[in-house]
Amino acid sequence: MKPPAPNVPPALRPFGPDMRDVGGPRQPLYIVKDLVKHFTVGGGRLGRAAVVQAVDGVNFDVHKGETLGVVGESGCGKSTMGRLLIRLVRPDRGELILDGEEVGAPDGITVRQLQRNVQMVFQDSYMSLNPRLTVEDTIAFGPRANAVRRDEARERAHNTLTMVGLRPELFAQRYPHELSGGQRQRVNIARALAMNPRMLILDEAVSALDKSIGAQVINLLQDLKRHLSLTYFFISHDLGVVRYISDRVLVMYLGKVVEIGSVDAVYDNPRHPYTRALLASQLSMNATERRTKPPLLGDPPSSINPPTGCRFRTRCPLAEEICANREPELVGFARDSLVACHAATPGSGHASAPPLCPQHTAKASARMT
Repeated sequence: MKPPAPNVPPALRPFGPDMRDVGGPRQPLYIVKDLVKHFTVGGGRLGRAAVVQAVDGVNFDVHKGETLGVVGESGCGKSTMGRLLIRLVRPDRGELILDGEEVGAPDGITVRQLQRNVQMVFQDSYMSLNPRLTVEDTIAFGPRANAVRRDEARERAHNTLTMVGLRPELFAQRYPHELSGGQRQRVNIARALAMNPRMLILDEAVSALDKSIGAQVINLLQDLKRHLSLTYFFISHDLGVVRYISDRVLVMYLGKVVEIGSVDAVYDNPRHPYTRALLASQLSMNATERRTKPPLLGDPPSSINPPTGCRFRTRCPLAEEICANREPELVGFARDSLVACHAATPGSGHASAPPLCPQHTAKASARMT
């Protein structure tokens, strides 16, 4: 039986077109250009400083009203990417553009304006809540910090609690330690919704929950997205959940985007060897489909000293000399589908690369002349 739709108060319910929509429906809500974040670790008198390349030259768009799922092994940069999008972490280089307006630019929007429109739900539902604040004070804190009157912020806290399925008369005055894991995560979602955002960054929002509770939270997120016209940036290591909730999927490996496309294209016809290995690692309920060999061997290289060229080449069964000498570019092979792999790029010089089509050959000849 499908759960009832969330009780959305009129004050938080969209009425007609979103008045905050500056660029129109075809303008991506969020554009990320050449985003770079390196962390310096170690150093001092006894050690030599090292640089961790957590996110290194990432480009992608998030369309309005979609759920963009983000997958990859631990340490690939997914969570750092989420924190960069909300500017909890300051990028070293790159551009963040929200609905056509660059964040931090003189003619763009401020970080404070960005954080009013983009909110984040963290993985650890307990550590992300202040143990000294009640549920009501926790949810009302954001609106109060943005000059909302105390009584209005309190009413907004009660409204968002109702939306996430928690009765205010029972939960408003409770503290985090008095809640279950699923209830705490619903409070985190309510805290994000109290700012009336346009986009939610969900960083492993259900991974710490029991499967049954996680499924309820996922269904709640789906209903909230539909009724509040939200956009999701959904980070998860659970490939099944990502396929269920996402419209498009972005695959990261060692700080780079290796593939991005519609959920059906990525899951049914993955083009990058890492994406194929990642999907092959899923457990099957069919006993006849047991694997005798792991789909991927070896640990990921260190992000302090990543391999030259393609960062996946040290674990890739298709690696050739060109993979070590030249970094693959993220290029399109189908509508709204991109892959960064020499073996999938026509005319790249890789033995497995498809041949150039006549149109590409004509364009190459024209450039040479």
